[in-house]
Amino acid sequence: MNAESAPGTVRGPHTLAEYAELARAALSPETWDFIEGGAGQERTLAANGEAFDRVRLRPRVLTGVGRPDLGVRILGRNWAAPFAVAPIAHHTLVHEAGEAATARATGRAGVPLVVSTFAGRTFEEIAEASCAPLWLQVYCFRDRAVTRALVERAERAGFEALVLTVDAPRLGRRLRDLRNRFRLPPGVGPANLPGENVSSPADHALAAFDDSLDWSVVDWLRSVSSLPVLIKGVLTADDARRALAAGVDGIVVSNHGGRQLDGAPATLEVLPEIAAEVDHACPVLLDGGVRRGRDVLAALALGADAVLLGRPVLHGLAVHGESGVGRVLDIVAEELTEAMTLTGTASAAQAGPHLVGAADRTEPPVPVTPRRAAGAGLLKAELHGSLQDPVLDTMNFLNEITHRYPDAISFAPGRPYDGFFRTEDIFGYLRRYLDHLEEGGASPEQVRSALFQYGPTSGQIRELIADSLRKDEGITVAPESVVVTVGCQEAMFLVVRALISGPQDALLVSSPCYVGITGAARLLDVEVTAVEEDDDGFDPARLQAALRAERARGRRPRAFYVIPDHSNPSGRTMPLSARHELLELARREDLLILEDTPYRMVSPGRQLPTLKALDRDRRVVHLGSYSKTLFPGARVGFAVADQSVVDDAGRTGLLADELTKIKSMVTVNTSPVSQAVAAGMLLSADGRTSELNARAAAYYGDAMRVTLQELERSFPPGERARLGVRWNEPSGGFFLAVQVPFRADNAALTRSAEEFGVIWTPMSYFYPQGGGDDEIRLSVSYLTHQEIADGMERLARFVKTQTA
Repeated sequence: MNAESAPGTVRGPHTLAEYAELARAALSPETWDFIEGGAGQERTLAANGEAFDRVRLRPRVLTGVGRPDLGVRILGRNWAAPFAVAPIAHHTLVHEAGEAATARATGRAGVPLVVSTFAGRTFEEIAEASCAPLWLQVYCFRDRAVTRALVERAERAGFEALVLTVDAPRLGRRLRDLRNRFRLPPGVGPANLPGENVSSPADHALAAFDDSLDWSVVDWLRSVSSLPVLIKGVLTADDARRALAAGVDGIVVSNHGGRQLDGAPATLEVLPEIAAEVDHACPVLLDGGVRRGRDVLAALALGADAVLLGRPVLHGLAVHGESGVGRVLDIVAEELTEAMTLTGTASAAQAGPHLVGAADRTEPPVPVTPRRAAGAGLLKAELHGSLQDPVLDTMNFLNEITHRYPDAISFAPGRPYDGFFRTEDIFGYLRRYLDHLEEGGASPEQVRSALFQYGPTSGQIRELIADSLRKDEGITVAPESVVVTVGCQEAMFLVVRALISGPQDALLVSSPCYVGITGAARLLDVEVTAVEEDDDGFDPARLQAALRAERARGRRPRAFYVIPDHSNPSGRTMPLSARHELLELARREDLLILEDTPYRMVSPGRQLPTLKALDRDRRVVHLGSYSKTLFPGARVGFAVADQSVVDDAGRTGLLADELTKIKSMVTVNTSPVSQAVAAGMLLSADGRTSELNARAAAYYGDAMRVTLQELERSFPPGERARLGVRWNEPSGGFFLAVQVPFRADNAALTRSAEEFGVIWTPMSYFYPQGGGDDEIRLSVSYLTHQEIADGMERLARFVKTQTA
């Protein structure tokens, strides 16, 4: 973000306060009072700035933060910084070019512009001038046809969201305008409301605005537009809760868009309780009082995803036109960068309540969490922060959708096909393991203990697992290197807990990524760094660049998680050459690789060697699961951790021993009965899970083939190109990824299930640092061929309708 790159840009003032003084000198007193008076009460507006003044940000030293990352991702778009320009009417009142000049400046800066209903330039002119997102601020008129026409016109012009001002139906008493008897000059008025007499904005609002709005207006807006809907003017957690129930896509905390009580709370004072109520269900933006870069960081720390800048932008426009707007945005970005550096905040996403220190002793502190009455229950904001992370809600939402629409065909579950399971087999496998124990010389008491007692924490079937890995995968390790876990999920948890000792340690993951590893990391307060895949899959050069970036931040990369074969969610497989490059990179960079391999034995054809089979330097911790290859209900997984660990006395052990210590405090042991059944299955095939899964692998291979055929049939090449639909073609596993020409979010998923009877998974669930907004994941494992064909027909109808 650098306004100096624009022709004619001036450096001018160095603070927003200096721009305000210059604007005051440049404008007539009546015009100055109009833009400064606001639509809310003056005491309330003053309180916004005072609330920011009371915030104290905690400085930190030696953090290794170089140039912090200001970028944020909101409603599927990347913003260069966590601020946008607020909706302000009549830019032409202060500069002839009006909103067109503002749009050019915001476009260069890479931040959105929220255009007022009362803009002085047409939507088309503003859209032509901008290369950044445009949102339309909407007042709902008594004549809904007027509002509909405005919305439809903005959508045709390329606007990307609607911001409904809900603290109407009338503008507040603008005391300065009343004293000045202010009227808009001739030629200055709303360019998109032809024929409207708005020389007195307050009088026009009283006559034209709908004074009977309720929450149904959100549904009405959705009926006339496909654009996301945000509401502006929320000041209580209760209204935020109602907004979520109404299905809004975002909330703007604001106290000056329309009618407000005199002395209403400052936006920053109510932000924490609203953010806690919203709980990341949608973006929360703050509008009101932001006059410095540190104010932006304070708002992020207290729960906002971004802020809106209002009057300072008009000051810049009044003084230096387009260049002035660019300079104002630059000043805020420069001040924000400085504040983030001094507080050790490497990215906007890292801002949180820990940045806020004690407030001025003479004033009450800005609350970080809402208060509660005695006996009112627990506050979620006071529970562990991971419980507010969307990644922990993704699977719950999918389950809810599945149960809500039981007749829908679901491409969501990544679980084995039920047709391979026979209840009676469990007893046979259990007997097979008990016979194995007896054949090995175990007494009846020892056999009984093997089933009924806790058993060793590290597991009682480690020898059988090691034998199976040697026969199936060419992985030769001692049984002592194996820890038997409650599914692979526990193995991930144990390994992350053991390897990441503090905030200076970095865990990197291939992105898109299985949510189990990111969820485990979040529960452990471990920050995950995403290494993006491209269309061809994993690129070692990107991992190397990420390692260098982490070290430049003063962090120590410890491990890299990846599913090399038929990955969840993308279905991609890492080529053999990339496997060798990755192992060499790990050796050179002193990095461990966490290899997750659930889909190899359930995929047809010959598989590439695992990273662990190729590992000659003990760089790979191999994470395994029998959920896909034996049966998921057993919940038996394992970790192969043969890395040596040296203590302070020079004694050497295995990483597996350290994982066992952690497991003893988490699950104590893995169910002996589950281990016994899994062991019986392994023994029945002489340890070769590949033989046990020959029929399943063929079935899943056919399911993938049928799915790809049905995609081809439903989206022939010409139509596919026209719609912008494409997909990859995995050679095995359960999943593939489909790119679609719309935002594939929870709202789209709900419509797909409700109106078309087909369920899928948004790929955005699997991107730890944003992405995948126009992709869906399809699972082919759980459906019959007929269900795949029927489901694909439904999916095609949904995609085409959604696109139309």
